[in-house]
Amino acid sequence: MAPSKSQYHVRSNSFPTRPHPLFQRCDEHLCRLGASEATSSSSLSHKLSGLEDLHDCVEKLFQLPLTQQAFVHSRHEKWVDEQVDGSLRLLDMCSAAKDAVLHTKECAREVQSIMRRRRGAEVGLAGEVTKYLASRKVVKKAIRKALENMKAAVKSSSSSPTNKDMTVETAALVGVLREVESVSLAVFESLLCFISGPKAQTKLSGWSLVSKLMNNKKKVGCDQEAQETDVNEFAKVEEALQRLMCHDTSKVENSLHIENAQTELQSLELCVQDFEERLERLFRRLIKNRVSLLNILNN
Repeated sequence: MAPSKSQYHVRSNSFPTRPHPLFQRCDEHLCRLGASEATSSSSLSHKLSGLEDLHDCVEKLFQLPLTQQAFVHSRHEKWVDEQVDGSLRLLDMCSAAKDAVLHTKECAREVQSIMRRRRGAEVGLAGEVTKYLASRKVVKKAIRKALENMKAAVKSSSSSPTNKDMTVETAALVGVLREVESVSLAVFESLLCFISGPKAQTKLSGWSLVSKLMNNKKKVGCDQEAQETDVNEFAKVEEALQRLMCHDTSKVENSLHIENAQTELQSLELCVQDFEERLERLFRRLIKNRVSLLNILNN
């Protein structure tokens, strides 16, 4: 379920004037995040790191007097409501990704544990494998619901046109913050699709959020990511465990399947641990930025 080609090749729209260097810094982060699609765990990890840097930049942007004045003076305008709703949308998507990763980790550890204790005793191992595969269905269902909710929320809150009476500073702020949400949602969509596995992407590719929220779809190549092998650790574990459920294999073949499953589970464990740590840091950053936004509006 890797994201379809061209969905995430995006670039931020430049404004004629940037009133503060932080706007340019946000623009640079946006360009890097939209420069290529993420099709492997390592490229997604890189995207999450970049997303954390982007929202760190947004936090600094919220501290600027010009930003705070723009929000206070426009508190009753639609674009302000968009930002408040958008900040919650990002938290919901990050939370969905965290839950999916945590659930997968816990179930995978149960399978690993019984493999180590019993060395593949058929009855116990078969039960744990069945539970793991069932848990994956639960995760995929939750991911599908999260993505559908995101699609509906974005559709119902289409961006309002920029007010012609806005100052240059306010127009630049609105543009950057809209792009931040667009790129962030695209990364979360890509991550959730990756966690769910390759089959679901064909169902989701038809309504990518990027096509709705972004106007510029210029492709920018990335040699490093293009050279990566598109390995999905979540899918590889499922494949390895499904082979174990075949009862017509010999003991030698079964032993090889168990060994292969253990190898894939170890790779998944490293992948999940990395995602979990990055998502936790990003989640805290998103909470902090939402609180900053609400404090500005309530003061």
